[in-house]
Amino acid sequence: MYKDIATPTRTKEILAKYGFSFKKSLGQNFLIEPNILHRIVDFAELSEQTGVIEIGPGIGALTEQLARRAKKVVAFEIDQRLLPILADTLSPYPNVSIIHQDVLKADVQQVIAEQFTGVDDIMVVANLPYYVTTPIIMKLLTDRLPIRGMVVMLQKEVAERMAAKPGTKDYGSLTIAVQYYTHAETVMHVPRTVFMPKPNVDSAVIRLLKREQPAVAVSDEDFFFTVVRASFGQRRKTILNNLMSHLPNGKEKKEQIEKALKNVHIDPQRRGETLTIAEFAVLSEQLYHIFYQEA
Repeated sequence: MYKDIATPTRTKEILAKYGFSFKKSLGQNFLIEPNILHRIVDFAELSEQTGVIEIGPGIGALTEQLARRAKKVVAFEIDQRLLPILADTLSPYPNVSIIHQDVLKADVQQVIAEQFTGVDDIMVVANLPYYVTTPIIMKLLTDRLPIRGMVVMLQKEVAERMAAKPGTKDYGSLTIAVQYYTHAETVMHVPRTVFMPKPNVDSAVIRLLKREQPAVAVSDEDFFFTVVRASFGQRRKTILNNLMSHLPNGKEKKEQIEKALKNVHIDPQRRGETLTIAEFAVLSEQLYHIFYQEA
């Protein structure tokens, strides 16, 4: 058995060998606690038939744990300086492929088609760079990839927003965007002390298991999300005021908006954070009908 990469001593050895210095702009914080990596992999429930997509493998600490449990691991790494390090640290694992590309610009569908032939179970497992966590997760969800879900480490506050319940301070448009596509659950909190260098924030691991169908059925997804974002435009405002302020021509359509709210039995004085995803769905259908069908 090879020595784990994710120990303080081994990490320092690897960094010294290659003269590697951390780039703040890339959000590089490497995990130095193997037990946490083992738990992340456990939460992903991998088998020898699972394909794994990783984003930001760093020096390969999580990658090697995934490679020991999965059929194949494909990792996207944006930092060219890490490529020779990964070639070295992951040399014992022939089931790992590193792609030198920004995942936000990648055609992940095509990568899956090329790299995971005959693999029916695909998971995303990653310690995500915190400065682009939300765009990465939303891209992977909206691209409608054939994945079972994601187990990702991210900033604790962002994880709490993704897994929030209606009526709480963390509940917002990001919550609804994520829960529209997935069942979201925070499965572990991770202290800042187990990273090198130590970040300024605490972390959490969230598990997002993809729904077979979106949480609610809507006629126009773009309009549904427009309504959701408008409803949270300013948190202290009522839903009526937010919709008037943030929907196109909302002020001129005050009466139609009030009518839509009345039709679906939503008090115009409620605030956006009190509405369930099902209430947002029926409201957006009403508004769509009033704004577009009657026009």
